[in-house]
Amino acid sequence: MNRFLLLFAAFATAASLRAEVKLNSLFCDNAVLQQGMAVPVWGSAAEGEQVTVKFAGQTIGTTAKEGRWMIPLRRTKAGGPYTMTVKGENEVTITNILVGEVWLCSGQSNMEFPLSRAANAGEAIDAAADPQLRLFTVPRAAVDEPKKDAGGKWVEAKAQTVSNFSAVAYFFGRDLRAALKVPVGLIHSSVGGTPAEAWTSRATLETNPDLKDILARYGESIKKYDPAKAAADHQAALEKHREAVATAKAEGKKAPTTPRAPEDPVHSLRRPTGLYNGMIAPLEPYAIAGVIWYQGESNNGHPAEYRKLFPAMIRNWRQAWGQGEFPFLFVQIAPNHGMSPELREAQLQSWQETPRTAMAVITDVGEDLDIHPTKKEPVGKRLALAARAIAYGEKLEYSGPVYDSLRMDGNKAILSFRHVGSGLVAQGGDLKGFTIAGEDGKFVPAIAKIEGEKVVVSSPEVAKPSAVRYGWTNTPDVNLYNREGLPATPFRSDMR
Repeated sequence: MNRFLLLFAAFATAASLRAEVKLNSLFCDNAVLQQGMAVPVWGSAAEGEQVTVKFAGQTIGTTAKEGRWMIPLRRTKAGGPYTMTVKGENEVTITNILVGEVWLCSGQSNMEFPLSRAANAGEAIDAAADPQLRLFTVPRAAVDEPKKDAGGKWVEAKAQTVSNFSAVAYFFGRDLRAALKVPVGLIHSSVGGTPAEAWTSRATLETNPDLKDILARYGESIKKYDPAKAAADHQAALEKHREAVATAKAEGKKAPTTPRAPEDPVHSLRRPTGLYNGMIAPLEPYAIAGVIWYQGESNNGHPAEYRKLFPAMIRNWRQAWGQGEFPFLFVQIAPNHGMSPELREAQLQSWQETPRTAMAVITDVGEDLDIHPTKKEPVGKRLALAARAIAYGEKLEYSGPVYDSLRMDGNKAILSFRHVGSGLVAQGGDLKGFTIAGEDGKFVPAIAKIEGEKVVVSSPEVAKPSAVRYGWTNTPDVNLYNREGLPATPFRSDMR
């Protein structure tokens, strides 16, 4: 009898839990909802359960199907705070909700880089308190099937909450708040050391013939992985590292980085599609204004492939959200000894060929030996400028000069640019970073001068120029800007 009662109680409890109306974790206290858009609100409930959402004078109902429900709220202007009530067999209330602008902030380590480590961290953190700026951090998760709920919670921006939040995202949001005068919500979803294919759906990788090598390489890595050999190799690397540390200490030099432990590709955070399933899919279709993205370093070995992969990933996200071509703003990788100019070119090409995108150039904030430059404020500022132009239609210059065309005049190459703004300038002296080649294809350092809105390039070694390059090296030393203070992107006129 007691056993029967226990079973009955367990069944009743389980049934009660199944019937409980729940909101997706994106909808919680302190949330920011996108203004001027039909905002989907969703969660779980029992099959056939009647669910009603009340928000900002709206009362909308639906019926749960297959344990899930979704209700589109009507467009609401920026403002708040509001309360949302969701009622089924039970009732859930969330408070302190704002309506404003919501941006998804994603990528790898330079997006993940916390504000506490930024160049001006103390000053920024001390001034961070802003109840109209809200932050949501997506927990790390790489999984084989799309998650339905990412987890996480919204918090108000203050010293305690911004310190470990993405520095680039924070500065971007702070500057948007100042410019737009409406609430801003930032959803941070990034993982260091991860390639773009990890953030792309399997369907995209499988159906795009230009990306077939990605899954093939992954399959080979699984076949070749030997746990015992990987452990032995790692132990040998650690022994060499200990010797190198001792040598560096004796010579008063910086100790080398500790070798990473081996990683089974089946469970790697870097594996194709894993992060998309765990950290992007569960956010869909939360209404957003757009995306900011800082990634590329982990695809440096395949720049030609990245030309196809990155735009495919952008299309993938846009299609999954079903909001059309929302703005997608990204950062060009900074100068670093390990980062190739071909990858910067792939990013430039992605911008030029993908609608409603923009690229923040940061040739002036890189560090040769550190792939994580600490100057994050200029990065966020330039992304915010791009958002104001692309997403909000402000008539302002948001990019530095971009190479447009080339014509020859005797021994001179005359370059034209877009995004000249109010004029071209050479910061800190004469123009530098230009090389020129003749018909032999050999590039030599060039003399470059600004003449009006053109740059004239020549060299006494080249009688008949054929091509010009600018900043075409891993660590470009360049100084062409527009008067708005935005640097020109590296380029080559002989782009292949």
